[in-house]
Amino acid sequence: MEQHLDFEQPIYTCLEKIEELKKIIPAPANLSDEIAELERQSQEETEKIYANLSPWQKVLVARHPNRPHTLDYIANVFDGFEEMHGDRLSEDDKAIVCGFAFLDNYPVVIIGHEKGRETEDRVARNFGMPHPSGFRKANRLMKLAEKFSIPVLTLIDTPGAYPGVKAEYSGQHEAIAKSLEIMSDLQTPVINLVIGEGGSGGGFGIGLADRIGMLEYSIYSVASPEACASILWRTAKNAEEAADALKLDAENLAELGIIDHVVKEPIGGAHRNHGETYKVVKKYFLEELKGLSKHSLEDLTAKRYEKFKNIGV
Repeated sequence: MEQHLDFEQPIYTCLEKIEELKKIIPAPANLSDEIAELERQSQEETEKIYANLSPWQKVLVARHPNRPHTLDYIANVFDGFEEMHGDRLSEDDKAIVCGFAFLDNYPVVIIGHEKGRETEDRVARNFGMPHPSGFRKANRLMKLAEKFSIPVLTLIDTPGAYPGVKAEYSGQHEAIAKSLEIMSDLQTPVINLVIGEGGSGGGFGIGLADRIGMLEYSIYSVASPEACASILWRTAKNAEEAADALKLDAENLAELGIIDHVVKEPIGGAHRNHGETYKVVKKYFLEELKGLSKHSLEDLTAKRYEKFKNIGV
């Protein structure tokens, strides 16, 4: 049975009963009816639970280990991906993946955080937390996209920029600020999608875009709930309370005008249905690309400026 969150237990209780019934030999005459009823109950429980998630529960869903990552979307939404490496200054930060690809017939540049799956890969990718070299690599690809008039698509999924001594010594704050400066005036369409965690400057460092979307159960905030709680209450135990106060879920951020579009996930979340999630993400990017292609570059950058100037007003 796949890994599940505590609040999902009623769903998986039904699924476990279904698996047990399927193992009965010889099968009773009414077996198919019992299985159909349990499947109906499982569906109802899933719809009920996911229609009433608290902000903290959405944080847990956004961090679910089975949730699709950037490399999963690259493999299943795009074609002909060609990864680019290195920032031409220091190193190749594996926490950010960049490259050229096709979205149907559209050539695009993809930039996204990658957390990794297995322990060795997660360590190599620093759990999706970029160093300054990661932002500089992303900026190099952005300028290439601008040079060849190719749209930039960014996928956000990080706890935050790496806070270690090495990163600070290498100019973490400058790298994030420079990335925001470049994106603010980039002469090509920029479309963003938060696919999991959008944490702090690590997320926003590649998130300044013409169109900002979030998967329904993803999160986007100035700090993680644990970090916020540690600052306000001097303990991470108040993370659940902090999550509620931060308004970090897609629904609240759409109401506040921070994001433009909430991309609906399959019932039960992206982690339970990768295939359907790839379809809705592809549809989102295609629709946004077609919409932005109607505007001139001067109009795009002017609207981008107005968009961020008006946030919080």
